[in-house]
Amino acid sequence: MHSPTPTETADAATDPLGRERSHLAASRAALTAMREDVEALDLRDVTGTWVSAQVLQKQVDERIKALADLAHTPLFFGRLDYLHAISEAESEGSGGERFYIGRRHVHDAGGDPMVIDWRAPVSQPFYRASRTEPMDVAKRRRFGYTGGELTAYEDENLSDPEESDSRSALLAAEIEKPRVGPMRDIVATIQPEQDEIVRADVTGTVCVQGAPGTGKTAVGLHRVAFLLYAHRERLARTGTLVVGPNRSFLQYIEQVLPALGELDVAQATVQELVGHVEVRGTDTAGTARIKGDARMAAVLRNAVRAGITLPTEPCVVVRGSRRWRVPAYELEEIVRELMGREIRYGAALEALPQRIAHAVLVKMEQGGEAPDDRVQDAVARNAAVKATVKACWPAVDPVKLVHRLLSDPGFLATAADGLLDADEQAALLWAKPPRSARTAPWSAADAVLIDEAADLVHRTPSLGHVVVDEAQDLSPMQYRAVGRRCTTGSATVLGDLAQGTTPWATGSWQEALHHLGKDGAHVEELTQGFRVPGEVIAYASRLLPAIAPGLAPATSIRDLPGSLALRHVPDGLDAAVLDACREALRYEGSVGLIAADARIPALAATLGAAGLPFLDPGTETTAESRLTLVPASLAKGLEYDYVVLDEPAAIITGEPDHRTGLRRLYVSLTRAVSGLTVLHAQPLPPELG
Repeated sequence: MHSPTPTETADAATDPLGRERSHLAASRAALTAMREDVEALDLRDVTGTWVSAQVLQKQVDERIKALADLAHTPLFFGRLDYLHAISEAESEGSGGERFYIGRRHVHDAGGDPMVIDWRAPVSQPFYRASRTEPMDVAKRRRFGYTGGELTAYEDENLSDPEESDSRSALLAAEIEKPRVGPMRDIVATIQPEQDEIVRADVTGTVCVQGAPGTGKTAVGLHRVAFLLYAHRERLARTGTLVVGPNRSFLQYIEQVLPALGELDVAQATVQELVGHVEVRGTDTAGTARIKGDARMAAVLRNAVRAGITLPTEPCVVVRGSRRWRVPAYELEEIVRELMGREIRYGAALEALPQRIAHAVLVKMEQGGEAPDDRVQDAVARNAAVKATVKACWPAVDPVKLVHRLLSDPGFLATAADGLLDADEQAALLWAKPPRSARTAPWSAADAVLIDEAADLVHRTPSLGHVVVDEAQDLSPMQYRAVGRRCTTGSATVLGDLAQGTTPWATGSWQEALHHLGKDGAHVEELTQGFRVPGEVIAYASRLLPAIAPGLAPATSIRDLPGSLALRHVPDGLDAAVLDACREALRYEGSVGLIAADARIPALAATLGAAGLPFLDPGTETTAESRLTLVPASLAKGLEYDYVVLDEPAAIITGEPDHRTGLRRLYVSLTRAVSGLTVLHAQPLPPELG
């Protein structure tokens, strides 16, 4: 918080930009002092045990890391001048207060704030205030930066009825800023409708349907950062996780988190979540679709419980000179009661010997003895009790269970009775069953089945909040795997139905949320794009009637004439692609060469022979290396200033079916922020007109 003095007001009138630069320099100095104060702490006389010393040192190290000054990231990006004082420290009649809004809190030597964290309640009007609802804000100031240096500012006098609405030039410049080096600070570009999602209550699940360029990934990352700020103690206990489609995507987005004030947020792909086995095999599209079907959950439940057998013999426990007999009918009652409780299979397996032991103790008490809990535990470990439990409720190994399910036609037929037809069962079975689970050619879909079986045996621990991006590509069984990680927490689901590029891609968010276990979640739709130029998104949207007929076409706030170029190259496509890349590299910013996966080796050889260096997806660009060669299968979620798109027909035919191919093409067409060049030797798909 800062209230301007008369001298400062005079200085601001004569050199406002200089005054803001001075405040930036002072804020950076204050941040450095905060860090040095923490570094100077002497913990030798504070800590008690060795363990507490280690914990405290770790907390101090994390604090030092959090106080690092990111040289190329603005320490503050905006300012709010309130009409009235809102803090208790300000006396009545003292006028308004001024707050600088930035990526983290900074205070001076006296403890007065110099920069306010963007997640603090007082910062909210920076995103939400408007001329129709100024939220007591007299002026909103945005700052422009070049290479970490403050170079410009722009004011909106929200409480001035004489001032008309106009689009923010600095906001547009920030959105259009070339992407060279680490992904830039995006916190300054959040829009009001996005901010509502970001600050939604931690207890509720939110689903965001977002067209390309609408900032849904930014919303998800901001939501993680906001929740960790607003509910840090709660989420520190329960955990937070970001789930992405692949490791390249996660490497790409993790560059953003430090600029949002968070350094340590767990990230994983769905495959990493269910990493019970090494994935060495693949499935056909048809088989993968069946394995990903929600019916497989019921098949697995039947398989897990297939070994339960009602007892037909009594259990006789010998202790000393006495024998205690639990008759078969009494054992059957115990087993049936556990079967009807719908508790986890493993929990029931642990409870069964205790239940039998309790029945023995009741008989011992009736016989005049006075057993205690130690006696019950001893009886539960008795060989006769163990033998009865093994016969009635055998232990289940999830990996071995799925191995048997995919190897044994009879076992599968029993488990899938009334759920899968004969053809579907045949598609699931291995053509040549492996001898053991260790040597099995497990596929990615198999790993998800094993995860389901593991949860049926022992409950999967729940996190406090899970963000899942590109969620439209998950199968029902994958949704269940993610949902298990937030059964007692909440989730933020991000995706675009039009960009579903798996054969099992979800048809509706209601269906997806049901499989996730979050039926009551609210669905928000973002259709206004901020990244992709209007000419490019309009061209890509021609595919929507074929790939997602229920979705409204996206719009864009950015009108860039000439941002789309279509070039038919009957001969010499590789050479034309090379020329197009060189042409794009003449401009500032990143360049992505996107092609069908099968075309990548040939294009890599062409680039190498021409001496044109290129990066792999997810790798940070630098001033010396700004070209990335991107397989179409990895393009989702990435963006580049300029995109060269190679042979759309090859992208389509590289997928299992035509609709999935068109969706993959839609993704590839919408990765450009400033310009898209499409080169093709084969005819373009008729869906593009």
